[in-house]
Amino acid sequence: MKRVLEPEVMDTWEETMAYDAMDFTEVNQAFVEEAIALAPEQATVLDVGTGPARIPILLCQRRPQWTVTGIDLSQTMLKLGASHVAKAELGDRIRLDYADAKQLPYPDGHFDLVISNSIIHHLPDPLPGLREVRRVLKPQGGLFLRDLVRPVDEASVERLVAQLGADYDPHQTQLFRDSLCAAFTLSEIAEMLEKSGFPGISPYLSSERHWTAQHPHPGKFAQS
Repeated sequence: MKRVLEPEVMDTWEETMAYDAMDFTEVNQAFVEEAIALAPEQATVLDVGTGPARIPILLCQRRPQWTVTGIDLSQTMLKLGASHVAKAELGDRIRLDYADAKQLPYPDGHFDLVISNSIIHHLPDPLPGLREVRRVLKPQGGLFLRDLVRPVDEASVERLVAQLGADYDPHQTQLFRDSLCAAFTLSEIAEMLEKSGFPGISPYLSSERHWTAQHPHPGKFAQS
């Protein structure tokens, strides 16, 4: 199935609130559990495509000595994220910046860990963003990327959409369908990681609908 692009930025309140209302609790918690094993107990973290900042909040709740910078190109997402951060009383450790992943405003080798959850499929060409991630990551830093994988055909898309059940309204369901169609295959992601300066990192299927790419080997920096 050919890739069908979707808008790079969700920047209306309708889209932002529809996205935030979707229950990603289980998915986000699983993401955080795996990400915290990839950096030391004290770390600076960049979250690319932070959306409403749910993941930075979970990270800082689990790692009291971490500071997290979240970036997004959606002003409405950042505004909503700021309210979530304030409610969690984590404004001293979470910074939200309006920034483009393709031109990150940070020095070379600045972050101990760079993470991204479900943003790569929004990018028409993720390669410039991945190269920027390589640039701002410390030489021995951790990387944790996760996103949807594009199904092989439209029937597979509809089967995955059907699994959402009745908990999602038609607009939320369409957002998910569009995201599946805009996602990349494993081979496409592997090629982009190689070209962006991450040789030897092999993306793998981490669920029926997600791929994951990470470095270093999980558990290297895990804390007891």
